[in-house]
Amino acid sequence: MSGTDVNEKLLDQPLVRTVISVWSWLVLGVVVIVWCPLVAIVRMVTAPFDKGAYAAGYLFRKLTVVHQKATPLWKFSVVGSVPSDPRRPYVVVANHESFVDILLISHLPMEMKWLSKKDFFSYPLVGWMMRLARDIPLQRGDRDSAIAALAACRDRLSDNVSVMIFPEGTRSISGELGPFKDGAFSTAIASGAPILPLAVHGTRTALRKHDWRFGRSRAEVRILPVVPTDGLNEGDTADLRERVRSIIAAELALMRADSSLT
Repeated sequence: MSGTDVNEKLLDQPLVRTVISVWSWLVLGVVVIVWCPLVAIVRMVTAPFDKGAYAAGYLFRKLTVVHQKATPLWKFSVVGSVPSDPRRPYVVVANHESFVDILLISHLPMEMKWLSKKDFFSYPLVGWMMRLARDIPLQRGDRDSAIAALAACRDRLSDNVSVMIFPEGTRSISGELGPFKDGAFSTAIASGAPILPLAVHGTRTALRKHDWRFGRSRAEVRILPVVPTDGLNEGDTADLRERVRSIIAAELALMRADSSLT
């Protein structure tokens, strides 16, 4: 048995997981406390010339990088190249395996505004930073909230900032890719923004449902080729939705076949 195998077995021990998880949650709390005033300062200084809160949002996402480095159970990687122009707005879409998807995707070296559950915005510190970053609240099951959220997405895109949407709407319970909703794709067509698909795999073991302790995870986000929306109209929404879903599904099949991702 190799040293790597021994280390991995050790990390799977319940007591070790508990100790590491306590440490990692503590680190996350400290980082959030430190980060909040920094994000506020950046937003205040840049507000006159950065309507889209690009700088404040970019700084906010980077707290996830610091946290991951202090979490021995997690190994995150980004594969592929982000678009060369960070201010070319995209509608970014990804499959949704776990809450940790948010932490993983935030490692991308680009800023995007997240369409997120409204409840998150009421959280102390984190919710404040989401507001400072101009993320977009959504009340699930509320049609008026959905309409307002998609209008806010178009507003952010008009400020030359990308938006990030999970088109499944919620985390997949089975782990299989669920059906996509229209919102992200109708928004992309209406605004003329291209779609940037992402495929995420490996986050389900990072934080299991109904367990506060972290789990061992090698997670990866792959940046897939851009899908243009030039010349499309509202009637093309369903076709665009299914085309992008097929692209992500095909990449997920490749990722799941890779034994190095668990």
